[in-house]
Amino acid sequence: MIKITNISVEDVRFPTSKDLTGSDAIHTDPDYSATYVTVETSDLKLKGYGIAFTLGEGNDIVSKCIESYIPIFKNITCDELEKNIGKLWYDCADHSQLRWLGPEKGVVHMALAAIFNALWDLIAKKNNKPLWKFVVESKPDVIMNWLTFKYIEDALSKDDAYNILLENQKSIESRIKVLNEEGYPSYTTAAGWLGYSNEKIIELCNKYIKLGWKHFKIKVGNNLDEDVKRLEVIRKTIGDDCSIMVDANQQWSIKQSIEHINAYKKFNLLFVEEPTSPDDVIGFKKIKESVGDVNLATGEACGGRIMFKQFFETKAIDICQIDSCRLGSINEILTVLLMAHKLKIPVFPHAGGVGLCEYVQHLCMIDYILINGEKDNKVVEYQDSLHEHFKYPCIIKEGNYMLPRDNGYSIEMKEQSVKTYSYPNGDYWKSNK
Repeated sequence: MIKITNISVEDVRFPTSKDLTGSDAIHTDPDYSATYVTVETSDLKLKGYGIAFTLGEGNDIVSKCIESYIPIFKNITCDELEKNIGKLWYDCADHSQLRWLGPEKGVVHMALAAIFNALWDLIAKKNNKPLWKFVVESKPDVIMNWLTFKYIEDALSKDDAYNILLENQKSIESRIKVLNEEGYPSYTTAAGWLGYSNEKIIELCNKYIKLGWKHFKIKVGNNLDEDVKRLEVIRKTIGDDCSIMVDANQQWSIKQSIEHINAYKKFNLLFVEEPTSPDDVIGFKKIKESVGDVNLATGEACGGRIMFKQFFETKAIDICQIDSCRLGSINEILTVLLMAHKLKIPVFPHAGGVGLCEYVQHLCMIDYILINGEKDNKVVEYQDSLHEHFKYPCIIKEGNYMLPRDNGYSIEMKEQSVKTYSYPNGDYWKSNK
């Protein structure tokens, strides 16, 4: 019997604030960071890896919270882990003391996500499959035991979820074949960080057009006139055959959101992301009613399935942006994907950050193969930085994510990268104090 023998966590931070990668209207100097979880087993070759994503300071707080959950998994066998992954999720989410710090949101939920991301990596590796493949090849009855319906059964019943999974079984092989040939479409954020000059944005837009991208997301929010000028430059650069999306990263009031979005209409935007507080469902609804057919998107800071239920049922958003480290890993992510499908809200996963592209490639494949069956009217975020630190980085061809081939959830980092960027005693941070 293979057992879990140890779970450890490291605070890993990359100095992206030096070149303003990741900069936006609110987060002006982010250091892309990861709480890096390692699950060791009695089989020395079998390990699971997981992360939660932060912007630097506070990464240690999430790491410390992760340590509080570790005793739950002491000496559990890998077979027990796989069989009881749904119950174990509730043991963490409903922890009688830690739950008070959320519940199911914020630091405690990010800690839960990091641990379960590592556990799902371990389960997929135990079965010698990439995570997406393990999930889509699992039977609906098995998948149902993973899911979390608490507080959302009024929007997505167990019967609803089961019927969706059952209905899509007949299409699994044909959809995998399509993904093998075409991949899954993505958009790039890498050309439009707010700290970049117009000259750099033009250079990067031209670069990514040549590489096959046709969808570009641009950061906005600080100054309306400057935003409009920037959008004019970008539209002129990429032409009318490419799509522009804008992301305000929660910068505006409701009134400002309406003013800015209406001023952007002439650029024919694919969507506007996070115009205001990510918790303000009613505010999003007011914005939506005032901007007409402009698509609104949010989700990267959405703490859990209950928030998504409210956004979906009120029709306050047009596009759902799940985040692989904000939601409670696969158990909750699959539930949200199923709920979005039932309520006819397309999912465009968020992936701006270290490791998130490695994660979301699996999630968009699962959504297409197992749940939704649509991809050509969707795009998933791609952010072109820090992939060199991963052993199995995502593969992009002509702007499309290709099916992951390696076993697991694709998040294992190179040992030297962890050694160099562990905070505060990694080689980089010791030499840059």
